[in-house]
Amino acid sequence: MHNQKSILCFGDSLTWGWIPVKEGSPTLRYPYRQRWTGVMADELGDGYQVIEEGLSARTTSADDPNDPRLNGSAYLPAALASHLPLDLVILMLGTNDTKPYFNRGPYDIAFGMSKLVGQVLTVSGGVGTPYPAPKCLVIAPPPLAPIPHPFFQGMFGGGHEKTNELAKQYRSMADFMKVGFLNAGDVITTDGVDGIHFTVENNQTLGRAIAAKVKDMLVRDQAAAA
Repeated sequence: MHNQKSILCFGDSLTWGWIPVKEGSPTLRYPYRQRWTGVMADELGDGYQVIEEGLSARTTSADDPNDPRLNGSAYLPAALASHLPLDLVILMLGTNDTKPYFNRGPYDIAFGMSKLVGQVLTVSGGVGTPYPAPKCLVIAPPPLAPIPHPFFQGMFGGGHEKTNELAKQYRSMADFMKVGFLNAGDVITTDGVDGIHFTVENNQTLGRAIAAKVKDMLVRDQAAAA
């Protein structure tokens, strides 16, 4: 379809589709139609192309000492260029930034997210192409729930308090940078058995809510410009 709208979903395990298990890991991935990205695609219909860029344990802009692949800001520019043209980029990250070894508070995490927003808004073409920068939607992940596995507890030590504050900081940052914002915690809680990840129902509810927000951002803006 010539006028199909392209949406890039950039996130961590919540976007990748991590199935929560009591023992923490290893785990598998929800089928596409059960991930929030697939639910959103079904809601939006044929006029939209949904591109997934989810990587478990990804941060906003922090270097993970155990895995150099996980710094989102190091990968996002190439991802943007490879998928142009894009109408919208959805960013949902921050949960992994709460890990204590990053030593980041809620504002620091929002500041990391603002780096990604800036990368989206200034992509200014890819390699040898003049496509304009897409719109941006920032999603605050919902707060963590009680975490049963002791190793996960240590990995996210202090994360409950930080994730409770993320939406407030993200909302202010999104207002400051004039981009869209959605608080996932307004529509779901983290119900997976590991206290970190989503159930099938969480994915369904969130996917529908994000689809409604996407329509509001893209369809109404298009109507206003007409």
